[in-house]
Amino acid sequence: MDPIDDLLATMKIEDARYVRVDARAPWGISFPPRHLARLVLISRGACRLVADTLAGPQRLETNDCFLVRAGVRFTLQDEAGSEVVDCDGLVSQVPGDSARVGGDGELTQIVSTRFAFDAVAAEPLFALLPPVFRLNLDDASSQLLRTTFDLIARESAAGGLGGGFIMSRLSDVLFVQALRTCCTDVGGGTVGWIAALRDPRLAVAMEELHADLAHPWTVDELARTAGMSRSAFAALFKERTGDTPLGYLTAWRMYRVKVLLRETQLSVQEIAVRVGYDTGSALSRAFSGREGVTPGAWRKLTGR
Repeated sequence: MDPIDDLLATMKIEDARYVRVDARAPWGISFPPRHLARLVLISRGACRLVADTLAGPQRLETNDCFLVRAGVRFTLQDEAGSEVVDCDGLVSQVPGDSARVGGDGELTQIVSTRFAFDAVAAEPLFALLPPVFRLNLDDASSQLLRTTFDLIARESAAGGLGGGFIMSRLSDVLFVQALRTCCTDVGGGTVGWIAALRDPRLAVAMEELHADLAHPWTVDELARTAGMSRSAFAALFKERTGDTPLGYLTAWRMYRVKVLLRETQLSVQEIAVRVGYDTGSALSRAFSGREGVTPGAWRKLTGR
């Protein structure tokens, strides 16, 4: 399993919700900040997007699609000043039908899908993404994403037996495809672990490291895996990831520790062995140095 597959599996995507909206001018929909990510497609028409994290309103046209991180407030409107309703009121009254909002003017059709997942496990990916990320559905790599949107629309319109279950699973696929598209976009010409994975000089060493975080990796061993000298490997790794090889290893070990603290009842000592520390106290020192609290205290703060 490559690092991105591993991360997506660990995220445990669940509770996907899908709604189609027929919005006729004048109209507006507000999306309060919640612990959910959203994927929105303007399937017909146009509107304006306003978000706390954007410098100003953005104009959206047919086939514009964007991913919004959890905790971001945003609003869609036909025009500035139109009355706004809360997104929670957009519930279809008839299975397979669209929710409706606004007046009797020009039509804009919107597809909105929200997703719940383990935010701790998703942290390495979402840390690389802006709060609102525009996706280009006209790009060849995004055609599967567009196809899944179409499949969900067809399943919704059919209203057949088990349609809700099928739409939920397709929504899961939709989210993963959107994240994959994001990974492709942020991996080109940027600094971060995805950029390093896309560099053929580093990819093999990165995959080996992620496949066994508990291994006592050294820079020399990683450089040999990459077929490079130690100094050249260390310099390229820092250029691509923004971190040293061993600093990067520690950061990913800490991500894995947090997932294990939240998702299991394993002791700190047991977790330490799984991620490459000889003792629980050694792990506690490393964890406290990065997180400011001990693993046990962090586990209590997150409800385990």
